[in-house]
Amino acid sequence: MFTMLTLSLLTILICYIVMTLASIISKKTITDREKNSPYECGFDPKGSARFPFSLRFFLIAVIFLIFDVEITLLLPLASIFNVTKVFSWLITSALFLLILLLGLYYEWAQGALEWSE
Repeated sequence: MFTMLTLSLLTILICYIVMTLASIISKKTITDREKNSPYECGFDPKGSARFPFSLRFFLIAVIFLIFDVEITLLLPLASIFNVTKVFSWLITSALFLLILLLGLYYEWAQGALEWSE
């Protein structure tokens, strides 16, 4: 038990030292106006290099990722059908699908699925 605690503390100490050294070494000491500006063939930029990000696009991407993960959670339900009892399989899959449908209804009610506005 004591050796495990010692090794854990030693690992944390080594990680802290490496992160501190990396942050000290990576500091830029020379700042150049041209190197800090966005690249536009050597000319001064005409506008801001940072455009406002579309929050609607971000929400659609997050919804897509959530449903993509849900599909990967649904796929094993078909393969465990023969291994488990039918009643427990039905309850589990119905509860999971109900949670998914409630989430979809909530997103629909909040207007997150509206493309045009």
